[in-house]
Amino acid sequence: MSEKTRILIAKPGLDGHDRGAKYIARALRDHGYEVIYTGIRQTPESIVNIAIQEDVQFVGLSLLSGAHNELFPRVVELLRAEGAEDIVVFGGGIIPDYDIPGLKEAGVRAVFPPGTPIAEVVQFIEQCRTGSAQTT
Repeated sequence: MSEKTRILIAKPGLDGHDRGAKYIARALRDHGYEVIYTGIRQTPESIVNIAIQEDVQFVGLSLLSGAHNELFPRVVELLRAEGAEDIVVFGGGIIPDYDIPGLKEAGVRAVFPPGTPIAEVVQFIEQCRTGSAQTT
C-alpha cells in the first residue's frame, strides 16, 4: 500500500452523530492511509472543495439522518463538475438496502453498513487502487 493514499472522511448534512466516521477514520489511519476528517455538518460543496484541495483519491461519506439519497449523489455530481470524477466515493451509515442500488447508479462505488469489518473497507480501497474493485 502506498503511503500517499489520501482519504477524506466527511459527514454531509445536519447529522450530528460522528462516532462511526471517527472510527473509520482512525481505523484507516491505523492501516497506513493518510486520512482527513472534516467533522460534522458539511455541505456537499465544502466536501468537494476539501477533497480537491487535499488531493485525495477517496471520499468516504457517513450519514445517519436519512438524507443519503440527496447528499451522496450531490457530492458525486459536484466532483464530476469539477473534473474530479477519478475520486472514488464510498458511503456508510444507516442506509436501507433498498437505497443502495440507486446510490450506486449515482456513482457511489460502495456502501458499508454498520458493523462492516474494517478489512472489507481496506480491501475495497486496495482493489480500487489496483483497478480490480468490486462494488459492495
